[in-house]
Amino acid sequence: MPKLYAALGFFLLAASAAHAQGNGPGVRGARAAGLGTAATTLSDVWAIGNNVAGLGQLTRAEVGVYAGNQFFIRELSTAALAAAVPLGPQPEGAKAARNGVVGVELQRFGGKLYSEQRVGLGYGYRLGLVSIGARADVLQVSIEGLGSRRAVAMSLGGQAEVIPQKLTFGAYLYNLNQAKLARYQDERVPTVLKAGLSYRPSAKVLLVVETEKDIEQSADFKAGLEYQLIDALTVRAGFATLAEQATGGLGLRLGRLRLDYAAGYHNVLGLSQHLSAGLRFEPKAQPQPPTQP
Repeated sequence: MPKLYAALGFFLLAASAAHAQGNGPGVRGARAAGLGTAATTLSDVWAIGNNVAGLGQLTRAEVGVYAGNQFFIRELSTAALAAAVPLGPQPEGAKAARNGVVGVELQRFGGKLYSEQRVGLGYGYRLGLVSIGARADVLQVSIEGLGSRRAVAMSLGGQAEVIPQKLTFGAYLYNLNQAKLARYQDERVPTVLKAGLSYRPSAKVLLVVETEKDIEQSADFKAGLEYQLIDALTVRAGFATLAEQATGGLGLRLGRLRLDYAAGYHNVLGLSQHLSAGLRFEPKAQPQPPTQP
């Protein structure tokens, strides 16, 4: 019984302290974490989890790794691996993949007593100023002493440039099918709706705002600011009201490699940290035909 009580305690701790985790959509990438997790309008490789519609804007294959920890508690740690691959040949200078972009993610959260593992497969497609996407998750929840349960969650996302290259709207519905984890008390995977705006007043500044609503919790309001100091260095700040965290972070570009770090502070529980790395693959240069004399 002590192990059972401990496991249930960690389950409740994970669901509350790691708010958006707890079987929910969670946070993907340190860039999103630095912006207060307001990420429904972003379009990097971590769109596979933040808003799958954002994959539609990618024109080159990308891979990313992510590690995060809440409040220096080992049992509140997350690790993820993601990849996104445009389908079909991509002409130089194309603004969107001709046949869309497919993405995959492997993620693990928790520790020995309570853990979540998920495999997600997503697809994003951009047509003009609008991007749409869909994702399927196979989620497994394990509690020591109680066994494990699996569920399949379906999600949909969309993004639209209201003012091209200036104002973007994004929305993401996670677990629209309300997947069931257990018969006891009709336990289900959380259904979460997120909607947000991003505004780019200049090439160096990005402002993001977002609201997130779990159907069984209060609404969360999040906002963030991103400023590009120099071509290789970006700074970020943000906050989230329901999680009661202020966030900040840095982004570093080294050629095709991107490194991001973020930290969040809660005045009672303390510090959370996030680190991610992404690599973009460029196509091999095509040999030029010899010129005729």
